[in-house]
Amino acid sequence: MNICMAGIDHNHATIDVRELFAFTQKNKLTFLAQLNKMDGIQGCIILSTCNRMELWASVKDDFKGSLYEILCQVKEIAPKQYRGYFCELRGKEAVNHLFHLACGLKSQIMGEDQIVTQVGEALSFARENQFSDSILEVLFRKAVTAGKKVKTEVIFPKGNESSINQAIHKLKSQRLVIRNKNCMVIGNGQMGKIAAQAFVEAGANVFVTIRQYRHGCVEIPKDCMGISYSDREEYLPICDYIVSATTSPHQTVTKCMLEKYQPGRSQILIDLAVPRDIDMQVVQIEGITLMNIDDFKTSEQDAAMKIAVDKAEKILKVQIEEFYQWLGGHKVMPRIQYIKEEAVNDLNLRIEKSLKSCSLEDAEKLNLIQTISKAADKVVNKMIFSLRDDLREEEFISCIDSWEQLYEES
Repeated sequence: MNICMAGIDHNHATIDVRELFAFTQKNKLTFLAQLNKMDGIQGCIILSTCNRMELWASVKDDFKGSLYEILCQVKEIAPKQYRGYFCELRGKEAVNHLFHLACGLKSQIMGEDQIVTQVGEALSFARENQFSDSILEVLFRKAVTAGKKVKTEVIFPKGNESSINQAIHKLKSQRLVIRNKNCMVIGNGQMGKIAAQAFVEAGANVFVTIRQYRHGCVEIPKDCMGISYSDREEYLPICDYIVSATTSPHQTVTKCMLEKYQPGRSQILIDLAVPRDIDMQVVQIEGITLMNIDDFKTSEQDAAMKIAVDKAEKILKVQIEEFYQWLGGHKVMPRIQYIKEEAVNDLNLRIEKSLKSCSLEDAEKLNLIQTISKAADKVVNKMIFSLRDDLREEEFISCIDSWEQLYEES
């Protein structure tokens, strides 16, 4: 069994390239269903955010395929064209990458805490649709646990900021006024809510588009005004800032929409989606500025950030070791089960011989053997796992080898 990952992120590719490999919920479901049926694939997960797309799989040891090439085949893209933008990892490199990722150490904004939620949601999606296996299940769960532990114990300078916070900092650095200005946020998902709240805190009057879902439950961010998604065009002329953060496969703002009126002033459009929501041709209209998520990069680490990263690394080291302890036990579980069964059977045979001369009824003998069997199973189980916890891995495997040999020879 091995763990593989093929991914692309903001460090290696611009948004123009990343959006070619992005997934909506619908096509993610279709692709994972295809991948999960392939020979050698035991389980699979897709992590698709605005800054990255990663394809994860647990595979058999003899799996020789390339997740990147499988991805290109489904996306109908020539592999040679974009191979340089991708990173393919296996085994320990893949595991280390996921733990660091879940802690925000590989994020565009160092230490941001949205990513741990996104990793958890990727696992939940795969689990609900029966694509994950036990290896990926535990790997992602432990990575999320590590991310939460780092979030609790480590304070990153500006670590809780999101891309929209960075956007607002950039706007203010350009001496653009936000307070009392009108802002429309298109999209009421997690990213949309964060964007709306950020502009509210900056003093803007915020309108948030909402859709009417079947369950009828729509949550509008605090101090924001909800408007129908279908009415968004009516609000374009009065808004100074327009933010779009949806997972829609369709454009939310087009050049044609903006050309219907003459704004007479500058407007800032911020596209936080991947694939992008806003028609890139809007920049051809005078007074329109379009920004995307790649425009908000953080500077190099300062001394405070390096201290925070070092502290996070120490936490990660322990968490990763715990995963490998579990994985080591998982791999030998069939062998442990075999040893337990043989040990209990051995004990039962010896007891049965002794019971032949006893005056107990057959039913009483059977009940006694069953009781002893259950007790023996617990004793052997405790012995084996106590040794696993106390011995080095190679010493424990040596014990397993000896026990197996003992019962194979008997």
